[in-house]
Order: sequence, then structure tokens, then C-alpha cells
Amino acid sequence: MEIGRATSIARVRRQRILRQCDRLAPLAAKNCRQDDVDALFICLGYLFSHREKQRRAAAAGTSHVDKTVEIVILAMIAAFLGLRLYSVLGRRAEHEEEVIQGPRPAESPRVIGSDVAERNALPVRMPVPGVTPAIERGLREIAAADRRFDITAFMEGAKGAYRMILEAFWKGDKETLGELCDRDVYEGFASAIAAREAAGETLNNRLVRIEEAVIVSAAFEAPMARIAIRFASDIAAVTRNAEGQVVAGSLDDAVEARDLWTFSRNVTSASPDWLLDETDEA
Repeated sequence: MEIGRATSIARVRRQRILRQCDRLAPLAAKNCRQDDVDALFICLGYLFSHREKQRRAAAAGTSHVDKTVEIVILAMIAAFLGLRLYSVLGRRAEHEEEVIQGPRPAESPRVIGSDVAERNALPVRMPVPGVTPAIERGLREIAAADRRFDITAFMEGAKGAYRMILEAFWKGDKETLGELCDRDVYEGFASAIAAREAAGETLNNRLVRIEEAVIVSAAFEAPMARIAIRFASDIAAVTRNAEGQVVAGSLDDAVEARDLWTFSRNVTSASPDWLLDETDEA
């Protein structure tokens, strides 16, 4: 008796589910524009309803089993799942990309006539300890006008030029002097070389070491940048006459030399070379 009652209740519930599935089936196509989760459940309900109809028809022997509709519904379910997965992963990827890139700073408008303020705001690429505010301001102006300017490279190049120019002058190498000096300085060196040759004298000098190279001034007057450096060095100097006899100096005793050299460069020039345009004793 209890078994029959339970069977009757199950049959009633089953029929109620089937009626609900039959009502859901016509809504599958109509509601495909709803949220993809709702559409997924509608398709599942339609699939269940179709399978139940096929089962009843097969049990009654009135129809063969047709799998075409089930394949179409399964394809729709796979499409819904794929779209759902893409939407989740796509949003996450976009969010992560925004975090990596970060906000872009707003570009400040360029104001005509604000060149001095812009130059002062630009830092020199290498801090120079111990310089005066005037020298620091000059270096900042040069760095603003010449984006390739690097104070560390400049100082190393100035030391190299100091050595090369001295050695070229001692040897009488006018070609090298012409490449490293401007016209006025070159003419001064060339005159000294000519006077020395006229006297029949030769120099047998040697730069022992550069003790110090200090910036004493820096300025920019468009388009020329000028930096003055005080060099302190030890030089072994010997002067010989035409017969090769030593007339001054000694190779055994180096003397201290102090020179104030000013280098200049036209920042609009394609050449990165600085030229020696002034010499003096420090």
C-alpha cells in the first residue's frame, strides 16, 4: 500500500516537472538575450524536456530517437559557457593590464618664454659636489640646452684633452692642436712652436699626473656653452738646444703646474666635441 502511494506521488512530481519543462522549452529562443546564466538554465530545461519526450515516444514505439536537437542544444550550452569564461577572463586581463601600466601623467603645456625656468628645473645627470650655486645653475642651463651633455663624461674628456693638447704642443703637432683648439688658441700655440723652432730648441716634457681638475665656472649663452676648469698637475719639463744640451728643467724633478682652461661648444652643432678656447694660469 505504501509502495503504491509513493509511486503515485513520484509520478505526480514527475509530471509536474515535465509540464514545467514544456513551458520553459518555447522560452529558450525568446529569452536568449537575457543573462547567459538564465539562458543556460533554459537550454538545460529544454534539453531535459526533449529527452523525456523522446523517451516516452520510444517507449510507446511511435518515434525513433532523434539526437539532432540534443546536439544543437549542447552546442548552445558550450557557446554560453565559452562566452561566460571569456567575459570573466577578459575582464580580469584588462584589469591587470591597467594596473601594470598605471596612470599616464598629464602633459604640461609648453609656455613660450619659459626656457630659463625649464632649464633650471632639469637636473644635471651627475651631481657635482662642492660647486657654487652659480656653477650649478650654469650646468643646469647647459644640460637643458644639450640633451647629450653628461658632466661625468665631460670631465673625463677634459682631462684627456688637457693631456693631448700639452703633448701635441711639446711635440709641435699642429694638426692635433687644430682639432682640439679654436682658432685663437691654436694660433697662440702655433706662434710659440714657430718661435721655439726658430731658436732651435726642443721640449722633452712629460705629464706625470693630473692632481686636480675642478670646475670654476659654467655658463650658457645661446648657442655657446662654456666651462672653465682649473687643472693642477705635475710635469717633468726639459728644454734642449739645437745641440741636444739641456738648457732648462730636469726629468728627475717634476714641477707643479696650474692652468685655467676654458672649453666651449656650440650646442646646435652636430659634433659633440668641446674645443679649448681660452688658456690662463690659475
